[in-house]
Amino acid sequence: MANEYEQERFFEEYAKMPRSKDGLRAAGEWRQLKPLFPSLQGKTVLDLGCGYGWHCAFAAQQGAVRALGIDLSGKMIEEAKKRNAEKQIEYRICGIEEYEYPENTWDCVVSNLALHYIEKIENVFQNVYKTLKSGGVFLFNIEHPVFTAGVGQDWIYTEAGKPQHWPVDNYFMPGERNTHFLGCEVVKQHHTLTQILMGLLKNGFALEAVEEAKPPEEMMDIPGMKDELRRPMMLLVKAAVKK
Repeated sequence: MANEYEQERFFEEYAKMPRSKDGLRAAGEWRQLKPLFPSLQGKTVLDLGCGYGWHCAFAAQQGAVRALGIDLSGKMIEEAKKRNAEKQIEYRICGIEEYEYPENTWDCVVSNLALHYIEKIENVFQNVYKTLKSGGVFLFNIEHPVFTAGVGQDWIYTEAGKPQHWPVDNYFMPGERNTHFLGCEVVKQHHTLTQILMGLLKNGFALEAVEEAKPPEEMMDIPGMKDELRRPMMLLVKAAVKK
């Protein structure tokens, strides 16, 4: 995860987001992501880019015997320890690309809204495959390629300020995208749908679910939420290891 999360202003704005204040129930994708989790009773879980640790806490609540949350941001890890401390959970300041990925160690690897900060995503797929046990599951939510290929990741607006359309450009040119998020300049990485899905298949995974996140009906009253139905923002993928 990029170091924007260490910037004081960015972190303060991030803390104001509904998902930061209210956890998974305030995350629009949770109603689709939650059913994709395998049974975690008695299992071990690795969370890549754990943020505040909400998914680690969920794993503990579901009966996981061990959960490790890693995040490059010390501020995130500090917050996770405050909000979601359980005896089964360990938090560690560590980048997704720097983690050691010990072989055949984890039953489930989860990553939520972190992999679009990673340039060489296929290296992560290789490492996750290695660290998962046979039958293990890799479950992740990444910004959708249509979203990351958006010009500045923002709408084109009418003169009255109404979102007119979502511009997509340079789709087949993966790599760095400079965006404006939470009042700060943020660097993300664009990956095509082919890169993501074929990257998993080429590295031994079997795809079990591919879903594009849609905000639930009960969130439609939130300003701007109806516009989220006009283009996909997140891609949910469940892949299994058949060693």
